Amino acid sequence: MFGLGLPEILIILVIILLLFGAKRLPEIGEGLGKTIRELRKIKEEKKPEKEKEGDNQKGGLISDLKKEAEDIPGLKEARDIKETADKVKNITKLLR
Repeated sequence: MFGLGLPEILIILVIILLLFGAKRLPEIGEGLGKTIRELRKIKEEKKPEKEKEGDNQKGGLISDLKKEAEDIPGLKEARDIKETADKVKNITKLLR
């Protein structure tokens, strides 16, 4: 925890006690607890977004594009035509 040992933490707590008094410490602790909970909640909400971004960077984007491309009308026919053209091209190379 930030390289603080038990003696340092105790000194900080004593200084806080002297500055704010014993009556305000529960209020400060409650506020600190709420702040930490909110930060954890925000961190958990951001975590799935980062995982999604990581998936997109690791090939998820490519697979998403392929799925969308399959839905394009006439794409299958165009692929078939291209494959046939490649076959014809290969045959003509062999005949030369």
